Order: sequence, then structure tokens, then C-alpha cells
Amino acid sequence: MSKILRGIAAGYGARKLTGGCGCMGIVVFIILWFLLGKIGIFS
Repeated sequence: MSKILRGIAAGYGARKLTGGCGCMGIVVFIILWFLLGKIGIFS
């Protein structure tokens, strides 16, 4: 369940930061996914 919440949060953040623009959105998603995992918010 924590991975689903982390994915939703990372997707929402990437969409807001990039405006939903292609490759940059994917890069931001991966960065946010990694950071949310390191911080351990959704553990």
C-alpha cells in the first residue's frame, strides 16, 4: 500500500511541477519517487 501512495504522491508532484510535459515529467516522477522513499513518509 505504501508504494501505491508513494506513486500517487510522486505522480501528482511531477504533474504539478512540469505541467504534464513528456520526458521531463518522467524524470521528475523518478526523482520524487526516490526522495519519498528515502524520507520514508509512506512507510
